[in-house]
Amino acid sequence: MSYLFGLLLALSAFWIALSGETSPLFLMLGVLSVVLTLWLAARLRIIGRDASPWHRTPQILIYAIWLAGQVVKSNIAVIRKILGPGHAIDPVMVNVATTARTDLGKAMFANSITLTPGTVTVDVDGDRLRVHALVREASPAGSFAKMDRRAAAAADGRNAKGKG
Repeated sequence: MSYLFGLLLALSAFWIALSGETSPLFLMLGVLSVVLTLWLAARLRIIGRDASPWHRTPQILIYAIWLAGQVVKSNIAVIRKILGPGHAIDPVMVNVATTARTDLGKAMFANSITLTPGTVTVDVDGDRLRVHALVREASPAGSFAKMDRRAAAAADGRNAKGKG
């Protein structure tokens, strides 16, 4: 039941944040949308620990801050490669393994790679991701290991400690 309440709060906050409206009509439409969504989720039996965001909030916030730092670092590296002498861009496709156990963890990892300048996740097949990178020497499959561990820890609730 606490998962239902957590999902109710999250969906309500999401509705208010996106609509920005406080007129009675919009609030009633919001209530209707949230109730309908909760009814469908309950009917599909998908309300549970994975549907409620509250237990992951601290880990995901920490991961988002770390990822923002990685995006800044990557921006600087890509700018140097593009504007530097000889335009040292050497694109490559790399296969990257993920340790994430849940679909959320895999999606967070794949989206994190895509958010990082110079890399794009092209395909996810099971525990393997196909990644396009702008620079060959900076893109061995192992260079994504730290991001994988951190994304898996944030999404799956595991410990992110390890090498990297």
